[in-house]
Amino acid sequence: MSTVQPSPDAIEVAKIEDTSLLAFYRDMNAPERRTFWACAAGWTLDGMDFMIYPLVIGTIIALWKVDPGTAGLAGTVTLLASAIGGWLAGYLCDRIGRVLTLQITIVWFSFFSLVCAFAQNFDQLLVARALLGLGFGGEWAAGAVLMGEVIRPQYRGRAVGSVQSGWAVGWGLAVLSQAVMFTILPAEEAWRWMFAIGALPALLVFFLRRYVEEPKIAAETLAKQKASGDRPSLLEIFSPGVLKTTVLAALAATGCQGGYYAITFWVPRFLTTERKLSIVGSTGYLATLIIGSFIGYLVGAWLADRIGRRNLFLIFSIGAIVLILIYTQVTLTNDVLWLLGFPLGFFASGYFSGMGAFLTELYPTRLRGSGQGFCYNFGRGIGALFPFLVGWLSTSTSLGNAICIFAVAAYGLFFLAAYALPETRGRILHADA
Repeated sequence: MSTVQPSPDAIEVAKIEDTSLLAFYRDMNAPERRTFWACAAGWTLDGMDFMIYPLVIGTIIALWKVDPGTAGLAGTVTLLASAIGGWLAGYLCDRIGRVLTLQITIVWFSFFSLVCAFAQNFDQLLVARALLGLGFGGEWAAGAVLMGEVIRPQYRGRAVGSVQSGWAVGWGLAVLSQAVMFTILPAEEAWRWMFAIGALPALLVFFLRRYVEEPKIAAETLAKQKASGDRPSLLEIFSPGVLKTTVLAALAATGCQGGYYAITFWVPRFLTTERKLSIVGSTGYLATLIIGSFIGYLVGAWLADRIGRRNLFLIFSIGAIVLILIYTQVTLTNDVLWLLGFPLGFFASGYFSGMGAFLTELYPTRLRGSGQGFCYNFGRGIGALFPFLVGWLSTSTSLGNAICIFAVAAYGLFFLAAYALPETRGRILHADA
């Protein structure tokens, strides 16, 4: 079993000459562009599927008479399941290939989104969301590794980061679906149709099967492993040569995702309860937050190659802490709150643009899927506790205070873990056994 990573002196780094945001796309060949759009579409629809539940949580609470903590549990269970799904999908990436794993995960979470639409009580919905989470976590793991290996190192940060911006688009599609469905249908039917819409990603598999190919270095590594019989184990990412990397990367992923979920899962409820906005009336506030997120993803993608992955994380984690303190703790008019949504979305999301490339570059090819899948989705699993804990704490303090406490703690952890990790910008990847 191979457990040794290349020494720092052996690491090759590509020179980044053109740092403009769209340089990577102008220089792409046809296979790279097909992979880019397939992964962007997958991440967009992934984001839409996840964000549907936070948008209908108020309706679920009212219809089935569940308390906020219990309602938040469904979000927590989804993320906990995604942690397991992401690790397993990452391992499958290293065993059966990136593209096939991506296809399996998309079909999985699309099917269980449809199942959610037919739930007859909260327990059934909870089980369906948990099963959806397995595929939801796996899709990111497979797609991020696929993109990281297909795109050349000098463009990796911008390309993978631009794909990450698809999450904001998916969030926007979920909000648009909410506005339309809750306008034309009664609430007790509208939420079901939103989950049914979440089944649409399954159509993407037809494109993946026809147009997207396995990365060359992954195919070469897999062939070498088959020939030698030295296949990676599920636990190899915890071996002495890579344990420190795995622990620090998992902590960074925990901080960045815990903060994000504490904010995005409960802000719709914060607006309709503490700010007394209607579901439709809150749409404009969420739109500002989403636009800020989208711009944050694009700027973060550019900065990931311009100033490096680590500096991106440090700057944005501080910005997110400052903005969430102001958003939840300062008395503001609704007009100011609406404007503040843009920078909050910007800083609370933009750092994700560097995560995919960063985790790809930390691991050797034989462990890349397993390492990336575990670390990112370990963060999801621990971050999954935050929607539940915010809901639980909100029963003894204001929802704004609860969001603030957990978001600030998470972003603080993100800052410290990122500071302890190495810079990986431009790292050249190689096939290995």
